[in-house]
Amino acid sequence: MTLKLLTSTILNPPLKGVWGMFLILILNINAYSQNFTRQDTLRGSITPERAWWDLQHYNLSVEVKPDEKYILGSNTVSYKVLSENNTMQIDLQTPMKIESILQNGKKLTFTSEGSAHFIQLQEKQEIGKEYELTIFFSGNPKTAVRAPWDGGFSWDKDNNGKHFIATSNQGIGASIWWPNKDHPYDEPDNGVDISIKVPKEFMAVSNGRLQKTDEDLTTKTYHWKVVNPINNYGININIGDYVHFGETYEGEKGTLDMDYYVLRENLSKAKKQFKQAPKMMEAFEHWFGPYPFYEDSYKLVEVPYLGMEHQSSVTYGNYYQNGYLGGDLSMTGWGLKFDFIIIHESGHEWFANNITNNDVADMWIHEGFTAYSENLYLDYYFGNKAASEYVIGTRNNIQNDRPIIGFYNVNNEGSGDMYYKSANILHTLRQLIDDDEKWREILRGLNKEFYHKTISSKQLEDYISEKSGINLTKFWNQYLRTTEIPKVVYKVNGRELKFKYKNIVDGFVMPVIVIINGKEEWIFPTSEWKSKSFSKTIKNVKIKEDFYVVVKKK
Repeated sequence: MTLKLLTSTILNPPLKGVWGMFLILILNINAYSQNFTRQDTLRGSITPERAWWDLQHYNLSVEVKPDEKYILGSNTVSYKVLSENNTMQIDLQTPMKIESILQNGKKLTFTSEGSAHFIQLQEKQEIGKEYELTIFFSGNPKTAVRAPWDGGFSWDKDNNGKHFIATSNQGIGASIWWPNKDHPYDEPDNGVDISIKVPKEFMAVSNGRLQKTDEDLTTKTYHWKVVNPINNYGININIGDYVHFGETYEGEKGTLDMDYYVLRENLSKAKKQFKQAPKMMEAFEHWFGPYPFYEDSYKLVEVPYLGMEHQSSVTYGNYYQNGYLGGDLSMTGWGLKFDFIIIHESGHEWFANNITNNDVADMWIHEGFTAYSENLYLDYYFGNKAASEYVIGTRNNIQNDRPIIGFYNVNNEGSGDMYYKSANILHTLRQLIDDDEKWREILRGLNKEFYHKTISSKQLEDYISEKSGINLTKFWNQYLRTTEIPKVVYKVNGRELKFKYKNIVDGFVMPVIVIINGKEEWIFPTSEWKSKSFSKTIKNVKIKEDFYVVVKKK
């Protein structure tokens, strides 16, 4: 997901150059609360009514009526039975309404508790067998006010007064507009078919590959197919007066189709700006391994909001300019070397879409690694110094308001520091490993080991610890589960440097590089004073900035 900004320009399409020196980056401006409700539990936990069935496939069919801001459709859910149960939880948020549910031609009854709907199945659900049921739904879905952060439908118009419509629903959930198993732990193993009926003059773009288009006197129906597992929030609808162009990319797994859908009025701008897309693909395949969805292609799709990481259908609204709405999140100048939305949102194809958190408390898996991907893109094209300056520059955006990891089983994300604090944690970790090729192997190994899987932060943490050969348990606990940044306290006495850590969890040990009289040396601070002697009088001391620590001379 893109970053939240505290600026009124986000409420409406911003003009170029609105950033200036007055931009304030806010990664999470919502008040933090530990008062969770029954609805939080129903949404955020693997309830008994979810646990017994394994999602296999969605067949989602939607008709969109732009003038009425109304949708209607059906979703056929295919699933495999894991254990005995006859009650299934499906989620759909108001004001959307379930009209009816059918299984084998028989109408099923259901009860509702807020956004959770409990379907009473009539047939015995035999363990190991696959079944399907179809849910019919309709309504005027929630209109997004500040897409993509608040979520819902964006009902907009292009400069020619034609409808320009898109969905975005990370955080609030895909159930804001269509009925599904709205929890990240279970993805449809065999993908999703998406059919979108729209007025004849518009094109509808979704995930995966276009299979066919049906047409009648007044409407067109676009049939899209995704063959890989996909997270619910990554499924999207985009409608507009689109034109299409594309290219192929010769990547690590062969030929990749790269397709672009933009408003007719922006075709020339897009052909110039989207030249960054294959450059992105080259850099990220180098660092992360093969693009995870060759079978479903890669797309950039213009939308009336800033953009999001919809799987194989990355949405774009950065006004065909470099930076983030023309600004540099790092304030170093390096952020203007690339289009933030193309690079950041595409980075999510590896971290969010390929590797997906199985509880939103671990959303840092998505946002931290993807924020860090901006740094790696710069590293690939401009070198280590550029990458280092950029990621260090983004520290100004860190709030340290609450831990990066949230509360489990209640649909609770951690701090917005999951973006650039996490990126700086990973940058620090790269220094500790002190072997760039080994670090690259770890990043690529993650995407191979957890290919198309949902995982926990603990699984990821353990993998990196094992492959790095470093016990990182205290490192992760310090940076992910507290708001305290390790403080290196030091004092100088002639040729002797004394140093220790403050503000650390019990047992935290992390070496850092200190620059003494212009020369780099490793030191190994702990919670107790340690010392190191040098051959010459110490005239100046500096901890290398690549380590995310606070430094204080005593």
